Amino acid sequence: MSVERTEVQVRPGVEADLDTLTDLYNHYVRETSITFDTAIFTPEERRPWLLSHPEDGPHRLMVATEAGSPGTSQEILGYATSSAFRPKPAYATSVEVTVYLAPHARGRGVGTLLYKALFEALADEDVHRAYAGIAQPNEASARLHERFGFRHVGTYREVGRKFGRYWDVAWFEKEL
Repeated sequence: MSVERTEVQVRPGVEADLDTLTDLYNHYVRETSITFDTAIFTPEERRPWLLSHPEDGPHRLMVATEAGSPGTSQEILGYATSSAFRPKPAYATSVEVTVYLAPHARGRGVGTLLYKALFEALADEDVHRAYAGIAQPNEASARLHERFGFRHVGTYREVGRKFGRYWDVAWFEKEL
């Protein structure tokens, strides 16, 4: 009996991914404090977000897929982004990065593959620092960021309110 091994591939996100990426993000909106968005999105509401991450430049969207059998569609396992850190021009060489995984894809190294591809894509860009805000507690995310050379630079205490309580956000920084 042969066992088919599935392969995870990472590629730039495309408009055809919008519905699946929106569903994935909405899971975190509904179920977790990982994002401080409190209302789910339609794909049309998320379209500007997707379009703000072209295939080149400092603001990227990388998507991890699990290839199925030949002729079948690829399941999206997660995504990583680099986005504008702040809107003022002096912040242009800083990005905020994040990873979101499908619930069944956690603990499989998908986040590591996504960040590896994202940071490789950013290597030739004019980007000086990457920042990540991690709602607390989230030890898995802190470990992922530390593996990529991020260091904790501070914590905003009770900065966000969701699900009837206040949440801290730990900030991490990485030189690029």
